[in-house]
Formats: sequence, C-alpha cells, structure tokens
Amino acid sequence: MTREHAAGREAGNGDYRQRAAAAGLVPLWTFFGEWFSAEPRASAVAYRWRYADVRSTVLDAAAAVSTADAERRVLVLENPGLPGRHLATDALYAGLQLIMPGESARAHRHTASALRLIVEGENTYTAVAGERCYMRRGDLIVTPSWAWHEHRNEGGEPTIWLDVLDVPLIRFLGAGFSEQYSEPEHPKRAPPGDSRLRYGQGLVPVGFARSTGASPVFAYPFEYAYEALDHLRTHGERDACHAFKMEYIDPTSGGPAIPTISTFLQLVPVGFATSPYRSTAGQIVMAVRGRGRVTIGRGVETVTFDYEPSDVWAVPSWQHVAVEAAEESVLFIASDEAVHRKLGVWREERS
Repeated sequence: MTREHAAGREAGNGDYRQRAAAAGLVPLWTFFGEWFSAEPRASAVAYRWRYADVRSTVLDAAAAVSTADAERRVLVLENPGLPGRHLATDALYAGLQLIMPGESARAHRHTASALRLIVEGENTYTAVAGERCYMRRGDLIVTPSWAWHEHRNEGGEPTIWLDVLDVPLIRFLGAGFSEQYSEPEHPKRAPPGDSRLRYGQGLVPVGFARSTGASPVFAYPFEYAYEALDHLRTHGERDACHAFKMEYIDPTSGGPAIPTISTFLQLVPVGFATSPYRSTAGQIVMAVRGRGRVTIGRGVETVTFDYEPSDVWAVPSWQHVAVEAAEESVLFIASDEAVHRKLGVWREERS
C-alpha cells in the first residue's frame, strides 16, 4: 500500500467515524484492544500514603470544617493514577475519617457498603442499626448496605479510622441511594456486643433466617482476630506467598463479611519475605503493626517502599506484590475479590 493510499484510507476512516458518531455509533475496532486486552490493565498505580505525613493534615480538618457541615469529615485517599475520580483503586474508595472529642456524626444510610478499620482513638463508637460498636485500634466495623449508622467520640482524644466503600461499583450500576435520619440521634435497638453474642459464637437464635446482605455481626475486635492469627502461626503451615492470612467472614454463612468487599488479616513474621503473588483483585492495605518493605510490580514498573504502622498502600489489579517484614507485621487488607469470585472472573498467580 502506497503512502498516498494509506493517507487516503485514513482520511476515509476519519470521515466514516464522523458519520458513525452522528448516528450515535462508535466502531468497536477503534478501541477493541483497550477493552479486550490480553491481561488486566488497571488505571490505578501502586502508591503508599505515609501516615506520619498525612496525620497532621487529617487533624487540621477539624479546624477547617465541622462534622455538621461536612456530613462526614473525611480525607479521601486518591490514587495518582485516578486523578479526579476520588478512588484508591479502580474499584474501591478509601479515606481517613476524623471525629474529635465530644463530636458526633448524625445517622445516615446509603446503598454502598462500608467498613471501618480503626487507626487511633478509644471510647468512640459507630452505631449500626441501633447497636453501638465501641472501637479500638485494629478493630473492623462493618456497615451493611442501607443500614443506619452514626458516630460519636465520648473520649478525650481524636479518633481516626480508615473507610473503605464499594461506591464505584454502586455508581457504575446506577444503584446509589442515600438518606438522612430525621432525628438528631438514632434510637438504640440493642446493647453493645449484641450481634456478636447473638450470631458470632457458633450459635444463632432458633428461627433465624439468613438474609442476602452483609454479616449480621457488625464488630470484629482486633484482639480476637489477632489471637486466631497467632494460633494459626503456632499450629498451622506458613504459606510462601501470604505467610499467615485469615479472612473475616459472616459466621452465619461462611461468606465474606461484606458481600462486595473481601477483608483479611495477614501476619508476616520478622525476617520473612513472601514470594511474589498477584491476583485480579485490587487491594487496599494498612499496616496495623510492624515495619518492613513492600515491592509491587515487576521489571521497569517495579515500585518499592518501606512501611510503618498505620501506613496505607494500594495494590492495583494483576500486579505482583511481595512483603518483607523487618518487624513482625500485621496487615489489614480490603479488596474487591468477593465480587470477582461471585462473577467467576477471579484469578491468582504465584511466583
């Protein structure tokens, strides 16, 4: 094909695309390679938010806006690969929420499911469906879709937690609703710890009927989760890619604690380096304990950074990740694996 012929053909294609666009049509062949790539191409990049760097900015938000004016005083962890999209990974939103002593955040609800992983503070509660869940560092609190929830700091120090929500999925599906509670405070429906004692002890009330939503257990205290993880370390086998890793589940079904977000707690012993591992699930990770180094990717795109307690990092889909623990490390992980598994598209690869 001559250069003149090629130029003429390209001009003809341009004319054709314009005619197609005028008819509300787009030729698939112009973006087929992008949509049907040989393997996942995440827009998010590997990135770490150092807690020591961002903590002061989070605390300064108390002077910038009140909980009444902000609805929720949150600093969003926006991935540099997703500018303007307000997301930590392609499929998950994350942020650091602050509530000061004596403050409260009034009850609301939304179709997006949420989790809270407590970073610092005590004597603060999240009330879910009228049950108060008092929070301490490392505790996981689940907020099911369309459940009323509110927060109050009854202590003397600021409380900060990591929020992770499935907002991108809900927005993509066009299923986003939210509602403010009509009164200043939602009434108490059950005493603190009720859901764990009612559903999380290997027993359920006679006549209990499992719904299709999230776990009826709202609070997963860190002390119990770490005890189970430490027991696995003592009496189980160490996995080359994960060291010791356990999943938070709905004890009434065995499925994920949140239908759309998988949550895990991982223990990497001091001096251990995990083998590179990747899966189709994007991940948000927080170091609950320990220091070490994370390597994400391979080849020229490899990113390596050190981590300390409370640091948060994003692992994009289908990127190799390896952890080397300078101190015993306990890592909390939230990912969209639950959705991948339900859709039958989840894959993993061990190196």
